[in-house]
Parts: sequence; structure tokens; C-alpha cells
Amino acid sequence: MSDTRKIAAILVADVVGYSRLAGADEERILARLRTLRSDLIDPTIAIHNGRIVKRTGDGSLIEFRSVVDAVRCAIEVQSAMLERNAGVPEDRRIEFRIGIHLGDVVEESDGDLMGDGVNIASRLEGIARPGAICLSEDAYRQVKARLDLAVTDLGDTRLKNIVEPIRIYALEIGPARAAESPAPAETPAPSAYLQPEKPAIAVLAFDNMSGDPEQAYFSDGISEDIITDLSRLSELHVIARNSSFVYKNAAISVPEVARALGVRYVLEGSVRKAGNRVRVTAQLIDAQDGGHVWANRFDRDLTDIFAVQDELTREIVEALKIQLTGGDRTRLAGRRPVDVRAYELLLRGREQASVHTRLANPAARGLAEAAIAIEPDYAAAHALIAFTHVLDYINDWSSDPEVSLATGRALAERAVAMAPDEPYCHCALSIACMWMRELDQAKNDAHLGLAQAPNSVQLHMALAHALIFSGDPKAALSELDISMRLDPLYPEVLLQFLADAHFSLGAYETAILAIEARLMRNPQSETAFALLASCHGHLGHNDQSRQAWTRALELNPDFSIPRRRRILPFRNPEDFERRVDGLRKAGLVE
Repeated sequence: MSDTRKIAAILVADVVGYSRLAGADEERILARLRTLRSDLIDPTIAIHNGRIVKRTGDGSLIEFRSVVDAVRCAIEVQSAMLERNAGVPEDRRIEFRIGIHLGDVVEESDGDLMGDGVNIASRLEGIARPGAICLSEDAYRQVKARLDLAVTDLGDTRLKNIVEPIRIYALEIGPARAAESPAPAETPAPSAYLQPEKPAIAVLAFDNMSGDPEQAYFSDGISEDIITDLSRLSELHVIARNSSFVYKNAAISVPEVARALGVRYVLEGSVRKAGNRVRVTAQLIDAQDGGHVWANRFDRDLTDIFAVQDELTREIVEALKIQLTGGDRTRLAGRRPVDVRAYELLLRGREQASVHTRLANPAARGLAEAAIAIEPDYAAAHALIAFTHVLDYINDWSSDPEVSLATGRALAERAVAMAPDEPYCHCALSIACMWMRELDQAKNDAHLGLAQAPNSVQLHMALAHALIFSGDPKAALSELDISMRLDPLYPEVLLQFLADAHFSLGAYETAILAIEARLMRNPQSETAFALLASCHGHLGHNDQSRQAWTRALELNPDFSIPRRRRILPFRNPEDFERRVDGLRKAGLVE
């Protein structure tokens, strides 16, 4: 049997001061520990679907099928230990430290687990306070909406032998919580800590069954439109395309995907397009038990593809038994039919635009223009063209960037007028207005779009960006936090937004951590290196500042502070000048 790599929720626990306790009375402490394991720990692990991987004296390594199960188990054990230690002298109490992480592990042929996922959980356990639980950010993100417990954000922390800093959160149980609260309260029952939340769903990229790899854009487009439709519902938590599409063609089980993305439900399916006919099959799976909640097959004329998407969405909502608000019902109304030829051109255009390169951008625009030639009032195509013009401005890809930006804004405004209930149109207008320095309008359109699609990561990020430039970085961080929950495998540009927000708050060390995380994913970003240089300059790290600035100029010899000052739409000019001041402190600019 070969080793297997997978995503797992890992819990590591050990006894605080075990050597001291054993030295005082080894026989007694061993007997008490055996009793705790048989009466409390092992039954609790079993109830919460845990697997004891191994025990090392006073420590344990346990695998759970979800972070929720791991946290419930940990809370139950720690809460029970409060009762069992009541009246016991402090120097004779058995107390546990617990660390929990969601990450990549390797399961060996004998069932043992190895890898960074285990190492990080072990390091978290080592820094936990007695009786407390430390969660990595990846683990905390899966349960934060369900927690009704004092949580302390310990910030980004460097753990021994772990390359990247890990953001850590501490859950305090019992007295520790009361001591930090204005008024003491009874410790709630374990079940009260984890509150139910909105049903969470991930839509995987539908398989292309057409026999032609070139048709993958069509099956991907159908999947993305279903995500968009579901994202309109306020009573549903929908994972963004960026995260769910990572598992396209991956050899990974549905439960593993659900664990990694923090969802209960997974929608998967396939699309077969042949001539003027299309077959869409889909199945909704409950990852908790692997059972099928709903499944259906749609055989239709290709021109009926929009009706198929609408019907599929409605059936999923019914299967999940979601109580729709009045606004949700309105947003679920069928979309305006579009010529399927224009629709296919738009799908191809969206695929090109997602590449974000100088060559792909005009290709995307050309495909959208071809769609409009067939369907003149196709608002989504107008919005896509608007977006490509704004990208030309941002990246200096056109001979006259100012004209590109003005064109993008005008087209986005036209798209919104055509379809005021289309979130993507509001998103395009919000981004265009932001770069036009119309920051209040940018925020307003982002809010209008979110009213139509509360789960839209694009809109939450657009709003966050506008808030940073408006001088409200704290509000931007809240929007970015929502984005990360909706898109657990968020794009690296989100880390740049995080760095920008923390920089604006003067939290230069935290900004550095975000930039370094971005550079781990994309070491070719001159904007990241430039901000990194400024952060180090403010902190007096002149050598690091010079190294970062040198790297920025190596990547882009034309990197220009005057151009950045001209195009970055900060409402308060001093917010940009603070970036220059960091470089000036390091002696890099006059």
C-alpha cells in the first residue's frame, strides 16, 4: 500500500507539565491519565468521528474529518477537565494544551500521518496556554462563524521550523474567559459554542464530456454561472470559483474537498454539448455522510441552456430547504434569454480576461465585441469590455491610458443602465469609478452589486480596494475577511490588499508578513517589492529596504513613483506620500 497525500483536520494535545507530575507520583498520574482516556477522551473522540493516529506518552495525534468536529471535541474535553479539576490542588491538576490545524498531510501505509499539517498542529499545541486551544488561521476560518466563545487573535507568529508565519487564534475555556470579560458568566455547554450557520456549498468545475478539450470553456462557464446564481442568495454561503475550480481534474474525494473549503455540500456534474443539443447532469452531495441530496439530468436544445441553469438553481435551493427572503425570490427570477452564440462568445471572452495579460486582454475584448454584434443589449458583454479597458489603464497597456479609463467607465455605466440587477455590471462600474477617483460612487456601486449578490468575492474585494483608497483601512480589512471566508484559496492579489490596508494603519510588520506571503506565490510582483521596501524603511531596516527596492526595479526598470502617485486614487495624498517616506527613510529616493 502506497502513501497518500490529503487535506486533514489535525489535533495535537499533550499534558501540561507531565514530567513534573510524573516525578511527584508517576503511578498515580498514569492511573489518572488512563482513566481520563477511557472515560472521557476516547469516547469524545469517537463521538466526533476522530481517529487516534498515535500516542506518545502524554501526547496524542488525532485526525478528524472536519475542523468543526475537531473543535467540538477539543471544547468538550477542555470543558470537562474544568469540572474534573475543581477542588484539585493546582500542582496536581491534569491540564491539556491543544493545537488544531487544517492542512496537507501524508498518510503512510501503516496509517501514521506526516508532513507540515502535523508539524504546524504540534507547534500550535506547544504555544497554547494550559486548558486552551490554539487554532491556525486555516482552521479558524472554517469555524469562526459558529463560535460563541472568547477568541484572542494572537496575530502572525513564526513557529519553529515552519517557513511562513502562521496567524493564530486562541480559544479560552472557562475561567480564562471570565477573567477577560467585564462580567463573569457560566461556561456554556459544549454544544453552545458552535452555532449553526447558513448552508455552505462549493460548486466544482463541471466535467467537459463533449470529447473536445476546446469545449472546456463551455462547461466551465456553466459552472461559473451556477456559482453566480447561487451567490445571489443571502441565505447561502457559496465558495468562490477561484477556490472550487482548483480541484478541476484533481484526484481528490468530495469529503476532502468539503473539508478543505469548509463546506457541507458539494455540487458536481458534467456537460455534454453536441450539435444543437446539450446534456447537463448534476448531483448535490452532503459531505458529512457522502449521501446524495439531489441529482438530475437535463437534455435540452442548446438554446435552452439558460432555462436549464435557472431550473437547476431552483432545484438545489429546494433540496437544501432554504427559506428564501423576498429579495432572494426576486433574484432567482429567470434571466433574459440571450442568443446562445453571443453567450458562447462571452464565455470565451471571460476565459481570456481571467488571464490578465497584455495579449489576452484585447482578445477578451474582441470576443465580447463579437457577442454584442449578435446581441447589442448584452449587458454582461458590455461590462466585460469595460473591464478590459480599465485593465489597460491600470497596467499601462494602451497608447492612451486616460482614454482607456474614460471608455471603461462609460461602458460600465451603460452596462448598469441596461441591467441594474446584474452584479457584474456594478462591479465593473465600481472598479472604473475607483480608478477615476470617484470613490464614493465606487463604494456605492459595490454596495448595489452586493445587494444583488451577497456572496460575490469580486464585489467584496472591489469594495475593500475602494475603502483603502478612501482612507478607511479598518473597514477594508472586514471586507477582505469576508472575501477569505468565501474564497479560502484566495488569489495572491488579496494579500496585496491586506498589506495595503495594514500599511495604511501603520502596522508595517503585519504588512510585511502579508507581502512575504504574496511573494511566496508570485515572486515577480514589483508592486509588492516596492511596498516591502517602504515597510522596511519605516522600521529602520535599511538593508532589507534596499534589497526589496533593487528587486522591484529589476522586475520593472520603468517602475515610476511619479506615475504611481498620478494613478493611485488615494483620497488623501498623504496616504501615498507615506509610502514614499518609507523609501526616503532608507535613503532610496530624495
